[in-house]
Amino acid sequence: MDKNEVNSAFEILLEEIEEVFDMISEEGEESFKTQDFDKAKTLSEYGERLKDFREKVKSLQREWQTIFSERIPTQARKKHVEGKLKRGLRTPNEKYVIPILESIIELGGRADMRDVLKLVHDKMKGILNSYDYEPLPSDPKLIRWRNTAQWTRNTMVNEGLLAKDSPWGIWEITEKGRKFYEENKNL
Repeated sequence: MDKNEVNSAFEILLEEIEEVFDMISEEGEESFKTQDFDKAKTLSEYGERLKDFREKVKSLQREWQTIFSERIPTQARKKHVEGKLKRGLRTPNEKYVIPILESIIELGGRADMRDVLKLVHDKMKGILNSYDYEPLPSDPKLIRWRNTAQWTRNTMVNEGLLAKDSPWGIWEITEKGRKFYEENKNL
């Protein structure tokens, strides 16, 4: 496993944490509107714990980035995961690139991950297959196509097509990404 793949996994985890923050915020807002202050207090406490957890994950990510300069030693590589999908059955990452770029452009060049993924799904309905809609064996709450899209996003960040410095949960296209889209949208 490449160091960047582990870093990408941290990025995906942090994006998922941001989604939970959004859900807590929405629930907390509703609790205030309905004057359910006990629930609002509980959600606030949960949000504080989640904030601490996010900082631990960020710290682990920084620590990981300093451990290996190039690659993980061969014997430390990830072993085959039981239930892992055989190569070639899911829609490949490269099929997501243009729909991701197009979706972000349509959303103004910068958008929340959930909004981007909703548009990406709409654009890819015709090519996603039954394997893409299965839950991951490692996380039954996560549907394979969403996971693939998130991994693709991280590759796109590494290639300079999407911004590295956008806030958590926000996907933002770069000038290089716009140029790539214009050159490849009709292929």
